Amino acid sequence: MSQTKKLTFVIVGGSLGGLATGIALKALGHDTTILERNPNPLLEEQGAGIVAGGDTLEFFKRYNRCDRPIAVTSHRRQYLDREGNIVHKEDMKQSMTSWDLAYYLMRANYDGTSSAHCQAPERVPSHGKALHLHDHKVTNLKHEAGGVRVSWQKRNGEEGSILADKVIGADGPSSTIRKMLQPEVERKYAGYCALRGTVSEERVSDMAREAFTDRFTFFHGPGVQILAYVIPGKAGTVELGKRLINFVYYTNFPEGSPELEEIMTDKDGQRRHITMPPGMTDPTAWRKQCQIARQRLPPQFAEIVCATQKPFVQAVTDVISPEHEFMGGKVVLIGDALAGFRPHTVASTSQAAFDAMIFADYVEGKVEREQWKKQTLGFARLIQRRGVEMGRRSQFEELSLQEYIEDRNVASTPREQEVYPDWAVSA
Repeated sequence: MSQTKKLTFVIVGGSLGGLATGIALKALGHDTTILERNPNPLLEEQGAGIVAGGDTLEFFKRYNRCDRPIAVTSHRRQYLDREGNIVHKEDMKQSMTSWDLAYYLMRANYDGTSSAHCQAPERVPSHGKALHLHDHKVTNLKHEAGGVRVSWQKRNGEEGSILADKVIGADGPSSTIRKMLQPEVERKYAGYCALRGTVSEERVSDMAREAFTDRFTFFHGPGVQILAYVIPGKAGTVELGKRLINFVYYTNFPEGSPELEEIMTDKDGQRRHITMPPGMTDPTAWRKQCQIARQRLPPQFAEIVCATQKPFVQAVTDVISPEHEFMGGKVVLIGDALAGFRPHTVASTSQAAFDAMIFADYVEGKVEREQWKKQTLGFARLIQRRGVEMGRRSQFEELSLQEYIEDRNVASTPREQEVYPDWAVSA
C-alpha cells in the first residue's frame, strides 16, 4: 500500500491507541484529525499502571522526542502466600509505566501539548498536520467517492462532518465505529471485576515497600488474584519514594448479584456499566471490600488496597471483531476497538502500539496487505482467546501455584515470539 500522496486520516478515539496511530501516520507526512468524544480537552487522572511490553517500548523508541524516563524497571517476579511470605521468585526484567505518563508523552508528540510530564518537542517540518478535537461524538460514517464522510456532534448540539481518505476506529472496547459496522458484535461481562488503585511509596509500611519496590508481586487464591508493581508518580516522576504502587485486584461478582450492583454504583447513586472512575467509588462499598481484603489477602496487599484514596473498578469484559477493515479498506479498527483484551494478558497497550506501527508500515509500503492482516488479526485473536482462558482458570478453577506461574509466564511471551495458529489468522 505504498503511498507517496499525502492522505487525510480521521482517527476516532483520543486515548493511547488513537494517539499512537496519529503519531505514526503524522511521521509519514499524512494529515490526521483525532475526534475524541470526551468533553474535556485532556484525559486526566486515569489512575492505571501499565506493564510496558516490547511493542510499547519500541513505539516510544521510534517516535518519542521528549527527553525523559518513560518507565520504572522491575527486576523480579515473586509470589506470596496468604501470610505474606515469598513462595516463589525469579529474575525477570520488566518496564512499568503509568497511563497518565504515556498519554501526556503521546499528546506532546502528536499535537504539541506541553504538560508537567513533558514539554512539547519542536515540530518536524516533514510531519503532517495533527489536529485533536475533543467533545466530538461520531454519529455516522458514509462511503463517498472521495473517501469516507465522518459526521459528528457536540454536546451543545453543534453538528458537522469531515471527509477523510481513511478512517481509523481507535475508540476502545465499546467502539462506536465497530457498532456502526458490526452491530451484532457484543461486549459481554465475564463474571468478575478488577479493583484498582495506587498508593504513594511514602504512605506504606516498610513491609509493603519491601514487597513491591522493584518487584512484580502476585498472590492468587480461590476466586481471587492480585498483583502490584511500582509506576511513575505525579507528573511522571521516577524518583525513589515519589513513585506509586499500583495494584490490580481481581475478584468475582456474579452477573446480577447484589455485590456487583453495590460495587458498580457510584457515590452519587448512579449505576456504572463497565468502569467506575477514580474518585467515584462509594466509600461504604469500598470499606466493605477493604474488610474482605484483610480476610483473604496477604497483609502487604491488604495494606495497599485499604490505603488507596481514589480506587476505581473495571468490570472485566470480552469483545472481538471478526474483521478489522471495512468499506474496501477505507475504515480500519485497531487496538481495543478490534479486540478488548482481559487485563491478565498485560497486552492492551502493546496491541495499540503494535497496531499503530504495523499499520503505518503498511501505509508506507514496508509490509504487504496480507502480512499486515496476518499480524494484526493473529495478535488480536490469539491474545484475546488467551485472556479468556487465563481468566477462566484463575477465577473459576483451583490452580496450583505452579499452574498459576505458568499462566503468568505465557502472558509475558514477547509478540515476536508468538506462533499464530491457523484459526488466529484465517479470514
